[in-house]
Amino acid sequence: MKILDHLEEWLITFLMGAATTIIFFSVAHRYLSGMSIPGLQDWLLGLNFGWAQELCIIMFVWMAKFGAAYGVRTGIHVGVDVLINRMTGRTRAKFVVFGLLAGALFTGIVGTLGANFVWENGFHYWLYTSLGWDPGDIPEGPTTPDLEWPTWIVYSAIPLGSSLMCFRFLQVAVSFIQTGELPHHDHGHVDGLDETPPADEITPYEMEDNLHPHDLTYRKRHPEDDAGNPSNKGGKQQ
Repeated sequence: MKILDHLEEWLITFLMGAATTIIFFSVAHRYLSGMSIPGLQDWLLGLNFGWAQELCIIMFVWMAKFGAAYGVRTGIHVGVDVLINRMTGRTRAKFVVFGLLAGALFTGIVGTLGANFVWENGFHYWLYTSLGWDPGDIPEGPTTPDLEWPTWIVYSAIPLGSSLMCFRFLQVAVSFIQTGELPHHDHGHVDGLDETPPADEITPYEMEDNLHPHDLTYRKRHPEDDAGNPSNKGGKQQ
């Protein structure tokens, strides 16, 4: 279960790092191939990076599908919840559970239809041939233009990502029923930055000494400074 808890992060991190690396080498190859460097230019022109763009597009599709499941688990999906947040008690809880179960139902349907599409798109032919069975008149299925991969590999992101998303909806629903809490993500939080006080608690004229003027609220928050203030008698303001 611990592996499943971090499956999205690991997959997205790998795909993002791999796509960034491929794009970097593809751009560097395109740039250096135009430079008249003896030996190096001929070697670079012999390399084929025509598949790089297609592979990166496939990677981003997979990142999007598994990123959606990650969003459900961490609560970063944008939702119109103004009306629900105005509700209280059991009424709000019922609508929250209904919304989560509706999301699970929708993603479950998408995952099922996606699995059927992948099966008919060539996965069943690959499975039969891999097991040594006679595929009969089952078509092999199309391939991608540049990589010439079976397209069912690319489209597998739909059933896999949607099924994981459905599981996350159910997971969040069960957790909400047990604890009453939903995953929450602070969109304004930035890692590495210290927390700052709210703007209404900041006094622009305040300086923490007795040598500068203070606003009227300073005395209330720092009564100890009045004792050493010669303009006050008995520690009280005149």
